Amino acid sequence: MSRAIRVGVLVPSSNTVMETDLHRGLDHERFTVHTARMHLVETTPEAERTMVTETAPEAARLLGTARPDVLVFGCTSAGSLGGLDGDRRLAEDLGEIAGCPGVGVISSAVEALERRGAARVALLTPYTESLTASIARTLEEGGMEVPATDGLGIEDNIALADPTPEEIAARAVERFAGVDCDALFVSCTNFRALEAAPAIEAALGRPVVTSNLAVIEAVERRVESAAGRA
Repeated sequence: MSRAIRVGVLVPSSNTVMETDLHRGLDHERFTVHTARMHLVETTPEAERTMVTETAPEAARLLGTARPDVLVFGCTSAGSLGGLDGDRRLAEDLGEIAGCPGVGVISSAVEALERRGAARVALLTPYTESLTASIARTLEEGGMEVPATDGLGIEDNIALADPTPEEIAARAVERFAGVDCDALFVSCTNFRALEAAPAIEAALGRPVVTSNLAVIEAVERRVESAAGRA
């Protein structure tokens, strides 16, 4: 391919973190990132279901006009509401609308944790209890034990981006320092977890997977796999 690989991202409209993380994390010479926004202001199951059914398909149609090579459904918690298979189907369906393969965040996170050999995974989220529980169930559906969870209880979607990387790292160390786990998953594409991950790993001595890191790895692996088949 003579041009850069176009990564299409469907992002909740009030998300201010994911695009920056992907621009930083993906090689600028190999990838370009293109987004369409799905209306969301409240981080609740009800609001996320509305986003999925009412605004995501049109956002995917618009994104398709940029002819992306891969589409990312960029909301971890919304994807988890249908479980692991539901996340994959949703990403595939939206990718079909956009005319390209689709990638989901929570399914990408499960794959990233599997690559690290993680059987017991501690979970940190900025979400309310119900969405934190949804993420935990999806990890368990992927065959992992979740010995400890912690959610910050934030419902205002734009406020998910307010905790600093230092605050996220301190919270993770405070909650999980004594937990028997193989890895930590820090969920949410609108949470500054990718910036916090090195400090968490240094303090806990465990690998850390974040939503946006999982997406970066999934996109890179999909492209490498496609190149290998060519």
